[in-house]
Amino acid sequence: MPLDRERWAEELHLSNFINTYYQVRDVQSLPAVRRILVVGPGQGLDTAVFRWRGYEVTTVDIDPVFRPDHVASVHEMKMFGDGRFDAVIASHVIEHLAVPYLEPSLAEIARVGRFALIYLPVTGRHCQVRFMPGVRSIDRSLLIDVFNWFEKPDGLTPRYCQRQHFWEIGRRGWKVKDVIARFAPHFDVLRAYRNVDWNVSHNFVLRSRRNG
Repeated sequence: MPLDRERWAEELHLSNFINTYYQVRDVQSLPAVRRILVVGPGQGLDTAVFRWRGYEVTTVDIDPVFRPDHVASVHEMKMFGDGRFDAVIASHVIEHLAVPYLEPSLAEIARVGRFALIYLPVTGRHCQVRFMPGVRSIDRSLLIDVFNWFEKPDGLTPRYCQRQHFWEIGRRGWKVKDVIARFAPHFDVLRAYRNVDWNVSHNFVLRSRRNG
């Protein structure tokens, strides 16, 4: 996200459509989901598509520029009761939080929803070779992420993505297994996968241990 939030809110890129497709696909894989909370609605494409598909959608964001239904932070959503939503979507959101706010945010997501989709950025530059011969749905990808392996985020200083991310998948202490360990007190991981169509994203489909 560029620093000019008003301008960014009006933009749409191919990544918005890819990300929205995967959100819809992942939600449809979950049982009995009708009520969705979108944390950080951004340009609003995912919200519009979910509403078009007949879901009841509520949005929350700390920034009124994005015209959320509720202005609040994900780490404190007292306006919502326990288990209020069938699914909570936080796509490329929680990496904007310093580590002291991360645990309360995960606890809140698990409190208000039965399931959660948490999509996170993969650090560095990404080299991808993809093989799709058009036979039997064969689709193979080789992905290599290039970054400084020795740098470790302190979790308190925003260093990445124009100094807006405090941490990202792949850095020391933030490998996929490390992030899953942070999820573990609050969620069971149903699925974790790299989005080969938008390779900057690693996606997690989670079930709340409190409401699931």
